[in-house]
Amino acid sequence: MEDDYLARIGKLIRDARQHRGWTQSQLAEALATSQSAVNRIERGNQNISLEMIARIGEALDSEIVSLGYAGPMHLRVVGGRRLSGSIDVKTSKNACVALLCGSLLNKGRTVLRRVARIEEVFRLLEVLGSIGVRTRWINDGVDLEIVPPAELDMEAIDAGAARRTRSIIMFLGPLLHRMDTFRLPYAGGCDLGTRTIEPHMIALRRFGLDIAATEGLYHAQVDHSVSPDRPIVLTERGDTVTENALLAAARHDGTTVIRNASSNYMVQDLCFFLEALGVRVDGIGTTTLTVHGVPSIDVDVDYSPSEDPVEAMSLIAAAVVTESQLTIRRVPIEFLEIELAVLEEMGLDHDRTTEYCADNGRTRLVDLTVRPSKLEAPIDKIHPMPFPGLNIDNVPFFAAIAAVAQGQTLIHDWVYDNRAIYLTDLNRLGGRLQLLDPHRVLVEGPTRWRAAEMMCPPALRPAVVVLLAMMAAEGTSVLRNVYVINRGYEDLAERLNSVGAQIEIFRDI
Repeated sequence: MEDDYLARIGKLIRDARQHRGWTQSQLAEALATSQSAVNRIERGNQNISLEMIARIGEALDSEIVSLGYAGPMHLRVVGGRRLSGSIDVKTSKNACVALLCGSLLNKGRTVLRRVARIEEVFRLLEVLGSIGVRTRWINDGVDLEIVPPAELDMEAIDAGAARRTRSIIMFLGPLLHRMDTFRLPYAGGCDLGTRTIEPHMIALRRFGLDIAATEGLYHAQVDHSVSPDRPIVLTERGDTVTENALLAAARHDGTTVIRNASSNYMVQDLCFFLEALGVRVDGIGTTTLTVHGVPSIDVDVDYSPSEDPVEAMSLIAAAVVTESQLTIRRVPIEFLEIELAVLEEMGLDHDRTTEYCADNGRTRLVDLTVRPSKLEAPIDKIHPMPFPGLNIDNVPFFAAIAAVAQGQTLIHDWVYDNRAIYLTDLNRLGGRLQLLDPHRVLVEGPTRWRAAEMMCPPALRPAVVVLLAMMAAEGTSVLRNVYVINRGYEDLAERLNSVGAQIEIFRDI
């Protein structure tokens, strides 16, 4: 009976594909899978989930295959299970989106290896495709090829996709070299309070960029006679601000000095990529970057972004909260040394291998094994600092970790206006978190987690923290509308299942 069902579904998919005039290879490319997988599906020889049916329906624009509107994605979590085995860290989400924006500098073919297949990347690909950039997944959907047109069609930009990602702001740096005027939709992304683009503008005005914001659009004009005549001092040591300044400096015909620059992991990866494009960058890993720009870049480049330290921290937290022994492979250790030092003081039992190089040839990696540990609350508060301090995006994971430690932990998330508030969602799962003000949370541990059904917080890292707590809670929990998690993590539920979690993806249809 099941085989008959799969055969009938396969025939519907084949008919819808042929009706659209697509080959199996074209459908495979749209799904970021292989042609052989599509062939097996159409012959009824492969199990197919509702999630995949919905994706095929969206790709083929077929009501028959999509079975109607699939609705938002939810997770059903059976908690209280121990994790075991090993899991690899994926490439950096924040590096990948910066490199996609950076590809606009290049007139030649750019290939990015092992790109994170996440919603943030998909939205940027939709934007790039709408303005004429040809992108396609290659090597069975693992790598990404990017080929720009001679002229970008900014009038055709996909505003809907652009507004769903804050990364669109990093188009400003490359675009100011390509045209005199253009428009960009307002930047979106996580709900983390008021975030202006003024720090970006302070840097980019030095390259002649002027912006007026009206009716949901940034209206940009560029005076190409303007160029930096002294070092650019960033008023905020932000990651995307630094990246935008780097992207603007890369094709500036001269030397640009950027001070108070972020030296965080995604900035370093962007610098390595710029060097692959022929742009010399001095001071990588420091707060002063000197960029020796080139006015024209036309090279075929192949680059491998490094692994994501924030995803690595997520997996470390998953092991800690579920009291599991888990090996996390390909951990970018230089961007987690402070976090691990704090965890060691709390009593974390772990070991690590000797260091080895990431595929970019520069970033240091280790394999890390975490064991069940009796943790004590840290004496000092947990608070972020610019690299090499504790990473801003890793702070929320300490809320879940502190909840299983003995004692009180003060978490001070001073960077974002709203994010600490979302951490109190852990109280729905048995946590004891007291919000002292919009930036400070007092966590009391240890916690007896309990199952619950709740909506996903609208901020990426707190959403994952809630998921981890559900994995530790005995019973069945439901986390509804997890789009925000898909923005930053590739197949997180499936990958956690591979090491012992029990998480089911479902939709309301």
